[in-house]
Amino acid sequence: MLGRLPLAEQLDVFRSVLGRNEVLTEVMARTATLGLPGWYVTAGCLFQTVWNVATGRPPTQGIRDYDVFYFDDTDLSWQAEDAVIKTGQEVFDDLRAEVEIRNEARVHLWYERKFGVPCPPYDSTEAAIDRFAATTCCLGVRLEPDRGWRVYAPHGLSDVFNLVVRPNPVLAPRAVYDAKTARWKEEWPELTVLPWPAGAPE
Repeated sequence: MLGRLPLAEQLDVFRSVLGRNEVLTEVMARTATLGLPGWYVTAGCLFQTVWNVATGRPPTQGIRDYDVFYFDDTDLSWQAEDAVIKTGQEVFDDLRAEVEIRNEARVHLWYERKFGVPCPPYDSTEAAIDRFAATTCCLGVRLEPDRGWRVYAPHGLSDVFNLVVRPNPVLAPRAVYDAKTARWKEEWPELTVLPWPAGAPE
């Protein structure tokens, strides 16, 4: 059971497994050239790559997009973020994958309108990753200037390796968790999806 390995060994396996997704490694390499502050490739493209490899599927199967988060609170205008998005579109243009770039310093400006609950301003990309609807989603990976990997995994990697999806009721409403897990369960029926905890905000 990979989830029972010592953490250092889990990290080695995690990097090795992600390395089998050539689209993901290319997204990481190209994002590194953009010079975005505090950036990470994050969320589904990471844990879903692990699920695919663990269940014998092609590494990219079922992955809808590749999320890139960064944090720049020096300019919260949509125009500044849009300029980064457009630059990214040029950088990723020939990849057969959708890459979605978002400035997490701006999330509080639109989150309530989209999801119906207020979101306090984040102070870092890591703070945004901490608030995904499932702890399994709380992952970020980036290439450092020395080409080493920085892995952010505040809830560890055991659930990811064990195909367990665990709710994280700190911001996103239950409906977001339910919708995401229903789609994931269809694509990866081997998953164990844990229920939304009783008494947690709906």
